[in-house]
Order: sequence, then C-alpha cells, then structure tokens
Amino acid sequence: MTRDRDGLMYYFLLTLLIVDGLLLAVVVLLQAGQGGGLASLGGGAPEKVLGGRQATTLLHQLSWVFGGGLMLLSLLLSLVSSNRTAGLTDVQRQLRQQTAPTPTAPLNTAPPTAQQPAPAPQPAPPPASPKKTP
Repeated sequence: MTRDRDGLMYYFLLTLLIVDGLLLAVVVLLQAGQGGGLASLGGGAPEKVLGGRQATTLLHQLSWVFGGGLMLLSLLLSLVSSNRTAGLTDVQRQLRQQTAPTPTAPLNTAPPTAQQPAPAPQPAPPPASPKKTP
C-alpha cells in the first residue's frame, strides 16, 4: 500500500516539476531584456553595465516564484526517490525463486568403466612423405 502511495507521490511531484519548469521558461522568455547585454561592457556608467534599478513587474515576481518552486520540487523529488525501495520485477522474482541446479556428479570423476563406453580413439595422422634428395 505504501509502495503504491510512494509511486503516486513520485509521479505527482515529477508532473509538477515539469509543469513548473515549462511555466518558468515561458515567464523568463516573456520578460523584456536589459538591453545592451555584452555590448554595454565597452564603456559607460556602471548602472548601464549592471542594469539599473527597474520596477518589479509581475513577470519578474513570477520568475522568482517559479524558480523557487523548481528548487523546492527538485529537493522533494530527490527525497521521495531516495526513499523508494527498488522493488524486484516479476522476472527477477521468478529467477530468485528458482533454485540453482546442484551438480549430480562429483567433481572428481572416475575413469570410464565397462558400463560406460570409452571414447573412440582418434585416427593416427597420415605418414609424412619422405624427402627426396637431389
């Protein structure tokens, strides 16, 4: 029962994390840029380089909220996934239930007896042809 609940919690948090990440990306892309970027590093006032004081907009606040949510959901998801026990699959369970076959014959086998046929002798190699000397 708790394993099913842990699995549901994991997938619920994972879904929230994906939705939060997508919303964060949309909010960040909708914000107006500072203007200048690296081109403003050539000279000018430090306010222009560091970005002057701007009014906090709704998109700016939402980016902080979604960013914080992303961090919190990531932490919760890592905690839930570390507590999940990796259960065995059905195949692994069946393999563990099967007992390993024990060897029927001892390791030191006796030489073949009259009841057991001896292995067939190997044919002799063909004789070497004599070398002719000139």
